Amino acid sequence: MRQLKEGMYARSLAGHDKGRLYIVSKVSGDDIWLTDGEGRNLAHPKKKKRIHIQPCFQTASSLKALILKQQTLTDTDIRNALKCKEEL
Repeated sequence: MRQLKEGMYARSLAGHDKGRLYIVSKVSGDDIWLTDGEGRNLAHPKKKKRIHIQPCFQTASSLKALILKQQTLTDTDIRNALKCKEEL
């Protein structure tokens, strides 16, 4: 099974936010914390079970650079990464 990591895209499969695109902010066992930089910002991420999301196993290049440099992500970085993915 492929490993889910911080910064990857994931789409919600269940709940009121079904179909919404997020960025993974934290992974802990079967629990995944998702953020979109707006309603679900980094301070208050959405907690979902692994079975309720569809991971894309793709990381935005802008986020990948920040993660490699071990810099903290901001809500603006998250919003920009999601905007780029939705345009594709």
